[in-house]
Amino acid sequence: MTQADEAHRSIYNKYKDIFTYFDALLVGLTATPKDEIDKNTYGIFDLESGVPTYGYELSQAVQDGYLVDFVSIETELKFMSKGITYEDLSPEEQEEYESTFADEDGNLPASIDSSALNEWIFNNDTIKKALHILMQHGQRVEFGEKIGKTIIFAKNHNHAEKILEVWNREFPNYSNHYVRVIDNYTNYAQSIIDDFSDKNKMPQIAISVDMLDTGIDVPEILNLVFFKKVMSRAKFWQMIGRGTRTCEGLIDGGDKRLFYIFDLCRNFEFFRLHVKGREAGTVSTLQERMFNIKLEMVYKLQELPYQTEALKAYRRELVQDLAAQIKALPRDNFAVKQHLRMIDKYQSEDDFDTLTYENTLQIAEHIAPLVLPTGDDISAARFDMLVYQIELAMLSEKSCKRAKNDVVHKATELSKYGTIQVIAQQQELIEQIIHNDYLDRAGISDYEDIRLKLRDLIKFIPERDRVRYDTDFTDDVLSMEWKESQLNNDDLANYKKKVNYYILQHQDIPAIAKLKGNQPLTSEDIRSLERILWNELGTKEQYDAQYGKAPLGELVRSIVGLSQKAANEAFSRFLNDAELDSRQMYFVRQVVNYIVKNGMMKDLSVLQESPFTDMGSISELFGDVAMFINLRTVIEGINRNAQAA
Repeated sequence: MTQADEAHRSIYNKYKDIFTYFDALLVGLTATPKDEIDKNTYGIFDLESGVPTYGYELSQAVQDGYLVDFVSIETELKFMSKGITYEDLSPEEQEEYESTFADEDGNLPASIDSSALNEWIFNNDTIKKALHILMQHGQRVEFGEKIGKTIIFAKNHNHAEKILEVWNREFPNYSNHYVRVIDNYTNYAQSIIDDFSDKNKMPQIAISVDMLDTGIDVPEILNLVFFKKVMSRAKFWQMIGRGTRTCEGLIDGGDKRLFYIFDLCRNFEFFRLHVKGREAGTVSTLQERMFNIKLEMVYKLQELPYQTEALKAYRRELVQDLAAQIKALPRDNFAVKQHLRMIDKYQSEDDFDTLTYENTLQIAEHIAPLVLPTGDDISAARFDMLVYQIELAMLSEKSCKRAKNDVVHKATELSKYGTIQVIAQQQELIEQIIHNDYLDRAGISDYEDIRLKLRDLIKFIPERDRVRYDTDFTDDVLSMEWKESQLNNDDLANYKKKVNYYILQHQDIPAIAKLKGNQPLTSEDIRSLERILWNELGTKEQYDAQYGKAPLGELVRSIVGLSQKAANEAFSRFLNDAELDSRQMYFVRQVVNYIVKNGMMKDLSVLQESPFTDMGSISELFGDVAMFINLRTVIEGINRNAQAA
């Protein structure tokens, strides 16, 4: 018998090979089974989706007294939900915005998308307001003297460190270890986790990046703070599970009855509208992405304009590299054995002489995921990737201004450490990059020279200085709603089932048909939906409790999707006017497929994930910003037609 614990995540990708290889009875244990198309826990065990062999629901465990319920404090911060808009800032803040974000030509983005917050922009006031919300409203112990044990789920290491920095500035009177960061960068992380798990030791607040999402059992936890978006429903409930443990005598002699969840990123709202969440696709490793970008360059360098001696020699180097990585694959490995037919086609450098686009897709699908890590320093490998992206953009005649600015930024940071001998030896090159238009004049060979000379120096740049902006714009708390968990609300579950069933069965109703066909709604259409959803199927209170602020038209569209015909018509003018290459066409097809399935695309941050990024990022694919703006206009028009006239 083979047993898989945490079976919602331990039986996919390379680990699935283990269970495929052994012919044995398979037993899986998990608190959060998945039923996505590419990650279906039920399917692995030959079960119907949603029907486990045995299940014990959270609501039942709370009712039986084994776990505790929660209250969500759903807080909307302006920048976290709407981004930072230049026009909304004060005159003084506009000056800071201009000095921070204007490029060398004086061009200024009208706004910064919310997805950039805590990724590469860290705004002091946003974090300050989040911490004050916790300290003002969080559950306390010792008769209010001390905040209860709390986990803040941060987006990344830089975000976690920034939270700690703002905490130290805002709450200087607390002990040094009252708040600690716990992530993969933390020395003696397990020791800090052990201290956090002890009710008599500090820290009281743990700022976690992934390490405390699952697996930790601290009954004293009274507050969870979601300071990042979570797209996976399974992971979301795993994280919520950190607060569900019972604890006797915790609050002034009374037992723990509830824990609080401070949701700063509208996660609950997202999961009310998207029942299953949006599971991330399989994440490509750095070596896989590097292999693929080299493969794309080899493909492009076949073209006639690039048949110079220097570029032919460069193509040979890339081919040698790819062929060597393929030859290094362990042929007795079970995962490799499944792709030997494709691997055997590319054993020689001659096999890369004339690649078709289809060849590149086949190699990317069957071989690239198998390539082995090179053992390079991670900062050097990332710099390689950055320069390769610029080189590929040049070959594709695409803009790569942001990537070039990143190279200038890294050269500027290196210039601060001239006392390091190996950096001083590259002084001439570094100053060329910083002080003139060298990068705009440089060719492929020049960028290769930059890559080779600087790649091993990037490790000397402190991690916090590589790509980030720190700002202090005034943020606003737009709303704060306290909501019960609704774990036991069968009426709501039944209401949701009725809504889904009714809408799917009555797509001939004019308002629903219009939403399916991307036709604008009238006021009468909205009244028709109100009658159906607020009177015939249930009440407005049930609707609000289940779907929050979701507009009626958007909810219905999310259920029925958009017809393929309507999607094709919506994008037809854009496709006729734009001259798209194959990679851009792939991107647009993914956008169309997404909208047909989901009805809308309200959150454009999905475009930064697979499958949209499989052929490159938005900046790499659409050097012509106007082309992407036109595409976005089509998307916004589709979204708008799901709203009232």
